[in-house]
Amino acid sequence: MERQVYLGVDVGAESGRVMAGLWDGRRMDLAEVARFANGPVEIGGTLRWDPLRLWAEIRAGLAQASSRFGSAVVSVGVDTWALDYVLMSRSGEMLGLPFCYRDPSHRAAFHAASARVPRAEVFGRSGVQFMPINTLYQWIARHGRSPEVFAAAERFLMMPDWLNWCLCGSDTVEFTNATTTQFLDPVARRWSTELLERFGLPTHLLPGLVEPGTRLGPLRAEVAGSTGLGRVPVVAPATHDTGSAVVGVPSERTGHRDWAYISSGTWSLVGYEAAAPELSARALALNATNEGGVDGTWRVLKNVMGLWLVQRCRASFASHGGTSDYGALVAMAEGSPGLRSLVDPDDERFLNPPDMPSAIRDYCVETRQPVPATEAELVRCALDSLALKYASVLGQLEELAGTRFVVVHIVGGGARNGLLNQATADATGRPVLAGPTEATALGNLVWQARALGELDSLVGAREVVRSSSEVVRFEPRHDAAGRWAEARERFASLCGPRA
Repeated sequence: MERQVYLGVDVGAESGRVMAGLWDGRRMDLAEVARFANGPVEIGGTLRWDPLRLWAEIRAGLAQASSRFGSAVVSVGVDTWALDYVLMSRSGEMLGLPFCYRDPSHRAAFHAASARVPRAEVFGRSGVQFMPINTLYQWIARHGRSPEVFAAAERFLMMPDWLNWCLCGSDTVEFTNATTTQFLDPVARRWSTELLERFGLPTHLLPGLVEPGTRLGPLRAEVAGSTGLGRVPVVAPATHDTGSAVVGVPSERTGHRDWAYISSGTWSLVGYEAAAPELSARALALNATNEGGVDGTWRVLKNVMGLWLVQRCRASFASHGGTSDYGALVAMAEGSPGLRSLVDPDDERFLNPPDMPSAIRDYCVETRQPVPATEAELVRCALDSLALKYASVLGQLEELAGTRFVVVHIVGGGARNGLLNQATADATGRPVLAGPTEATALGNLVWQARALGELDSLVGAREVVRSSSEVVRFEPRHDAAGRWAEARERFASLCGPRA
């Protein structure tokens, strides 16, 4: 067949890029077209995003793609991080700079909300785990601080949906990202207006929902002209980047519950694929979450702080003239003694500390452990702790799934980290299949191909992922089993019953 090109816009909390998927009917080969930095902006004691700069970078990347691939481009699709949103006025004006989920005001709103409405009720109406970063608590914080902004708002759009509005004028919210807000009913598959009303929040600005794989419309005429792409369709993939990443898991066992995934990046999303949301009392007690997937699937998972700890250590090292290269830091950590010092990655102090190395050292002092002194020791502490957290969470998820996971797939940028992959195999006692590192982009692109009729199912999409990517297998090391068993016990005592 004549080669088709799908364009995937993938924006994370640290960076974004425009990726091209070159489709020949069997493989989806990837080509990076453009890459740009992202990150929150501190202003007036708050953390915000700069969406206009993101849109300018995306538009420039699409123009580069047009110059490179011309009329072979057949569609465009966007995915981003979850939780954050834009409020729009009736005339289409953006009302204020969007808040970053790490803004400190969300913690107070989170604790106040927990006292106002029982957790069991919130979970029953949303199926989402309790974290201060959730959109629900962002709304509560902003509505209390700036009610005039909500009063002027006509429409709520999550970040990828706002980018779709920029691209084609769509004013809908895609389902997989909507499920992360903590105000979408997972059973009725609609906005949980009753829950918002319990918190005194407005519901009139909630837009319609669309499923992943929906054609949203052609590029706006001015975007089509300025980029040179013409009026190609904009397709909603799973717009939550984790949703696309899980589409990009190369599992041969789609439809089974005996494999798990870790989408490894700034956050680590640890979960399994299910046919229905898990809303049991035990899921509530374990603080599990339910996020919508493609083809009617659900992702039962828990969020783990992830490589954020290493990223912020790296930033601190660099600011003091130390090592700034990720690969070099991992190599140094590999030469440092393992399982010496451990932290709970999900402790609130690690959400956005002024200095991550200091936060890790303070934790070790408080818990009477050896205090990491060097860059290598700090990174090794973070990676060992992540592997042990993965093992703990997987054990909880196995309880919910009612089965033992026979293999763990690690996808995303963290799949490049061989030290963490091996530690995860050792900590969990089961094989780890690492890759593809570009699972999010692949998941985005193959779901666009599904929307345009090139693929017929999730099974078929994952066949394409397998044929288009490389996977590295890590086996648990039997000679290290005793040390990891002891470390799991020590880690559980640090984290408590919900480790």
